[in-house]
Amino acid sequence: MNIDLSALPTTIDSLHLGLGISAALFLVLFLTKKRLSAPQATRENNIEASAAAEKTVEKAVEPVVKEEPLKEATPEAALQLLTLLQQDARFIDFLQEDLSGYCDADIGAAARVVHEGSKKTLDTYFTLEAIRSEDEEMRISLPEGFNASQIRLTGNVVGSAPFNGTLIHKGWKVTRVNLPKLAPEHDASIIAPAEIEL
Repeated sequence: MNIDLSALPTTIDSLHLGLGISAALFLVLFLTKKRLSAPQATRENNIEASAAAEKTVEKAVEPVVKEEPLKEATPEAALQLLTLLQQDARFIDFLQEDLSGYCDADIGAAARVVHEGSKKTLDTYFTLEAIRSEDEEMRISLPEGFNASQIRLTGNVVGSAPFNGTLIHKGWKVTRVNLPKLAPEHDASIIAPAEIEL
């Protein structure tokens, strides 16, 4: 590329002079603005850093909410209930029996004994109440804040309460437990001792 220096103007007219001065002023303004905005940015960063530090301090000062561990179920009560069901209803014997060799009438007769004995055990050691008092298959409405541990929603569950639906099962809750006390040396894992006739 060849530049012809003889084509450059030898005199500067007022228009080009004004454009040159404007460009120089814009350059000076641009440079000074950068210098002024740098401390401003630093000041904003410092403000953000101090706000983050305050939040960290607040978190450190907040009381630590300790999650309670899950309750561990003691097996003694469950084993005791199995023992009572075995005594009154031959419950374990019935469940452990291979029923494939029996006719339906024999199974039905055995189920009646298990049912009557199991009901006797429940009535003796537990008080049961229905969770809902309405009749099953009835339409009901659940308000906001209903007890989700007592009511399980099924079907197309979308949105939030109030919910309208059909009561499929009333549910059960235990209001009283009166299991017998166990002696300290009692082995609760023995549901039914082996019987030997002499």
